[in-house]
Amino acid sequence: MSEHGGGPFGSAVDSFDETVDAMLEQSRGNPIVDAVMTAATHVGEFSAIWHATSGIRGVAKGRPDQIVALAIGIGAESLIVNQGLKRLFRRQRPTTSGDDRFEIRTPVTSSFPSGHASAATFAAVTLVGWDGKRSLPLWGSLAALVATSRAYVRIHHASDIVGGVIAGAAIGIVARRIFRRLGLG
Repeated sequence: MSEHGGGPFGSAVDSFDETVDAMLEQSRGNPIVDAVMTAATHVGEFSAIWHATSGIRGVAKGRPDQIVALAIGIGAESLIVNQGLKRLFRRQRPTTSGDDRFEIRTPVTSSFPSGHASAATFAAVTLVGWDGKRSLPLWGSLAALVATSRAYVRIHHASDIVGGVIAGAAIGIVARRIFRRLGLG
């Protein structure tokens, strides 16, 4: 059972969250998995991984315009999620500062939806739009790792991750249309 409960979304969501947490608990304590998940959470902070990969990718492809576009898009996505949706839902996190087994930054926003999951999905949707469907395994796997890491370190409920993925995908689809109209791919 979570420290604060996820009550506002009902017992089915609470049950889902508890089931996923129990599944993740089976891997917690494995030094390799712990290291990978903690690292994924850290590189997801402030969308650092997305800005870095976008920068490298944009320079390599000669598309500095896409570097700027992704940075602006992630800024807009963050504003919508962190200052809009999170304030609307104000859901408590499963733990106050994450699981004591993992050293992570204590977030200042509420739990739903996961900003890491939203930003990761937004970035993946955008990058797949630019790089084509063949890039989906790369960007999708990286996004899934960053998103899942948040439930793994117990700073988000699993349903927060689902909400973040949905929000990030929706915002990403809109952004892709805008980027196409602007000639950005």
